[in-house]
Amino acid sequence: RKKLKSTSKYIYQTLFLNGENSDIKICALGEEWNLHKIYLCQSGYFSSMFSGSWKESSMSVIELEIPDQNIDIEALQVAFGSLYRDDVLIKPSRVVALLAAACMLQLDGLIQQCGETMAETINAKTVCGYYNSAGTYGLDSVKKKCLEWLLNNLMTHQSVELFKELSINLMKQLISSSNLLVMQVEMDVYTALKKWMFLQLVPSWNGSLKQLLTEADAWFAKRRKDFEDDVAFLESEQGNAFLSVFTHLRLQYIISDLASARIVERDSLIPSEWLSSVYKQQWFAMLRAEQDNDIGPQEINKEELEGNSMRCGRKLAKDGDYCWRWTGFNFGFDLLVTYTNRYIIFKRNTLNQPCSGSVSLQPRRNIAFRLRLASFDSSGKIICSRTTGYQILTLEKDQEQVVMNLDSRLLIFPLYICCNFLYISPEKK
Repeated sequence: RKKLKSTSKYIYQTLFLNGENSDIKICALGEEWNLHKIYLCQSGYFSSMFSGSWKESSMSVIELEIPDQNIDIEALQVAFGSLYRDDVLIKPSRVVALLAAACMLQLDGLIQQCGETMAETINAKTVCGYYNSAGTYGLDSVKKKCLEWLLNNLMTHQSVELFKELSINLMKQLISSSNLLVMQVEMDVYTALKKWMFLQLVPSWNGSLKQLLTEADAWFAKRRKDFEDDVAFLESEQGNAFLSVFTHLRLQYIISDLASARIVERDSLIPSEWLSSVYKQQWFAMLRAEQDNDIGPQEINKEELEGNSMRCGRKLAKDGDYCWRWTGFNFGFDLLVTYTNRYIIFKRNTLNQPCSGSVSLQPRRNIAFRLRLASFDSSGKIICSRTTGYQILTLEKDQEQVVMNLDSRLLIFPLYICCNFLYISPEKK
C-alpha cells in the first residue's frame, strides 16, 4: 500500500509552498508570499492587523515594513512556514535572524523554540552574539545562560576570538562577579584584561593565544614612552574607556605577591592613586591581624564575600594526588590545599611544612570560603558541578579539615577547582 502523505505535510506543501486558494499576498524585502488570513491569524502581529479597524484588514496585498536589520528573506520564509506546520528545524547559524522575525510577527511558540535552540548551542563562537540578541529580544533566561557560560569559560578556556568579541559592558559584569571561575589567582584576571584591552584597541591583530601577552606587553610599553611618567594608560584618552572594567579588579590580592606587584607597577596601566589606596588598606589590615588579634571573619557577610573575596582556582588534569598553595601573602595564614582519594582538604600550615614567608602563631584562625568544582564538555557547558556554599572554618595551628568529599560518579577530568576566600574580618566602619 502506498503511504498517504501526512496532513501537515500536505498543508505545508499545498497551501504554503504552492500558495493554493491564497486570500492575501504579503510583500517584504522584495519577495512575495501567497498566504491565508486564517493561518496568519496565529501570529499576534497579523491577528491584531486583521481584526481591528486597520486599513490592512480589508486589503488583499500587504507591504510589510521590516525595520529590523537582523530579519532576512530566509527568516521570513521559515517564520511564515511555521504557521503551516508543527515542527521547525532551527539551525544555530540561523537562530538570531529567525528570532528577530518571530518577535516581529509575535510568534510565541517560535520565540520559545529559538530560545531553547540558543540555550543548547552556547559555545565560544555563539555566546556573544546570543547574549546581545537575547538582550535585544527579551530572552532573559538565554542571557543568563550566556553570562554563566562566560563566567565559567572566560578564564578556563581563553581565546583570541572571544576576547575580541567581548564588549566593555559585558566584561565589566564578568570581572565584577565573585562567580568568575578564576584559574590560578587574581593576577591572572589582570593579565587576561590586559590581553583583552589590547585586542579591543588593535582588533586587526590575529596571532595565536601564545603570542598574545608578549604582543600586548610590547604594545603598551611603546605607548608608555609616549606619555609623561605619571600618567597611567587608563587615564589616557585611549585607555579611559576601559577604566570602568579595571575598577572591578581585586587589587588587594594582586599586590600581596611581590612579582605581581612589580609587574603592575611596571605596566603603569592602573592609576597610581588606586594602588596607593590599596597599599594603605592592606597595611592597616596587616596591623589589625598582627596587633589587634583579628582572628578572621566571625560570620558570613555575603556582601563582603561577593565583592571582596580572593578568587583563585586550579585545574586538575587527571585523577591523582595534588597539594598546592596559591601565591601571595595572606596575613600569616598559610593555606595548603590537598586533593587525594576524592577528598579536598584545607590545612592551616604553621610549623609542620616549610613555608615561604612568616606565619601567624595565633591559636585559632578563621577563614570564610566557598569551594566550587566543575567539569566541562568540549563546548564549555558544565557537565557536573558541586559547591560548598559560603562557610566559616576555624583552624588551629597545623589542623586540617576535609571540606569536600566527592562522589566518584561525579568526577570527570579535567576537574576545575575554584575558591573564594576572606582571611580577615572586614574593617569596622
